[in-house]
Amino acid sequence: MQDSFVVPNLSDPRLGNQRTYRMLIDGKSRDALSGETIERRSPGHRTSVIANWPAGSTADAELAIAAARRAFDGGPWPKMSGAERSAIMHAVAAGILANLDELALAECLETGKPLAQARGEIDYCADMWRYAAGQARGLEGDTHNAIGDNRLGLVLREPAGVVGIITPWNFPFIIVSERVPWALGAGCTVVVKPSEFTSGTTVRLAEIALEAGVPPGVFNVITGTGPSVGQILAEDPRVDVLAFTGSVRVGRQLAGIAASNIKRVGLELGGKGPQVVFADADIEAAADGIAYGVYHNAGQCCISGSRLIVHNAVRSALLDRLLEISRQLPYGDPLGATTRYGAMVSDQHLDKVSAYVEKGVAEGAELLLGGTRMAAEAGNFFAPTVFDKVQPGMAIAQEEIFGPVLATIGFDTPEEAVALANGTPFGLSASVWSRDLETAIQTTRRIRAGRCWINSVIDGTPEMPIGGYKKSGVGRELGRYGFDEYSQFKGLHMTLGRPQPWFETP
Repeated sequence: MQDSFVVPNLSDPRLGNQRTYRMLIDGKSRDALSGETIERRSPGHRTSVIANWPAGSTADAELAIAAARRAFDGGPWPKMSGAERSAIMHAVAAGILANLDELALAECLETGKPLAQARGEIDYCADMWRYAAGQARGLEGDTHNAIGDNRLGLVLREPAGVVGIITPWNFPFIIVSERVPWALGAGCTVVVKPSEFTSGTTVRLAEIALEAGVPPGVFNVITGTGPSVGQILAEDPRVDVLAFTGSVRVGRQLAGIAASNIKRVGLELGGKGPQVVFADADIEAAADGIAYGVYHNAGQCCISGSRLIVHNAVRSALLDRLLEISRQLPYGDPLGATTRYGAMVSDQHLDKVSAYVEKGVAEGAELLLGGTRMAAEAGNFFAPTVFDKVQPGMAIAQEEIFGPVLATIGFDTPEEAVALANGTPFGLSASVWSRDLETAIQTTRRIRAGRCWINSVIDGTPEMPIGGYKKSGVGRELGRYGFDEYSQFKGLHMTLGRPQPWFETP
């Protein structure tokens, strides 16, 4: 196990350039009104301070909300044609690519993910902006021409208003790019509150958008903690829509607050993704995909495939191959050229993952591999971890661990596999591995999850919608459906010619 750990190089020169970020409100860079800041150390190089940003307050958030409100009510952005907004959004995509190296390094150091992974994610985000820009030119309503000879009906699509967007620490640049382009493309203005752990690249995205021609006040970023600057986005009636990605606990709280002022809410919350492997699956491909599904981003991924539901006929063979991959998997230093997964976001999160492993052992699951912290003095690292003989009711099979920990459960019939897959409060994602297309399709049809894959995992394109069933959330992002989250639809009835009088004077 130790042989595959990539020890962090604490003298890497890329750790030497501490970056100071400022909030962007109404097109201007601002410090917090209090003057206080948040210091960020690289989770993969714990002695290195790599960034700081303002510790904003409710007063700072109210300034950003006011700016977004003014920009929506009286600014040019909602009134622009789709073609005009599209051209600016294409320029944002170009700006992302022009700053790819800077953004990727910052994302790597702030989150602890491998640099190569961060580069791929930033590149993918540029494509999301391009897709949304193209779709912004074709947003449409509807017509009803068969409601009477002298009547015509139109369904008008209008921007929903000011959108508050709260993003998490695990994929800060991806998730802000899954939300903002669709909101802007629909004609909305936004206030974004990134995680206090990973705010830098979101600030840079807003600066790039301003440079590309997005008008002041349209894309605002406030930094700080959730209680200080995030909660106000749910409370303030000037915010029309709230989009939150994060935990079920916080999502429930924000939705309750938003409900008090009848605010529309979109939530992408937790997951406990099943990977269902049938006896006819390609074992080599399945083992590789399962390893990617559970170890990607150190398991800090809502759509992680953290439950292996495998046919008992191939359970032993699959686990043997998966363990072989897991033992050889390079993990550790986020700046390492061969690293496949990096650090956990914080000490506290590392403690949480460790506690789940201890609970799994205490409840009787068999720990086949891992379960240990690595090089704690250098960073927050956790070894690839595989459990077998897991019972469906155990905590490691029911609760979101958010770490590189796999729980294995066997099955004998397709009906049992589907019941196990659906047997948690979550429904965000699922994978099915089978050479039989009918088996695979019928199984995915019966699994209650918003994102499903056949013979792959954690795959996606901007064209396809994302979202959850059950406690995994409400609403859909990306694709054509994503624009509906940030649109209002108005029914317009028109009478052609003189209408029939309701009352005629005798």
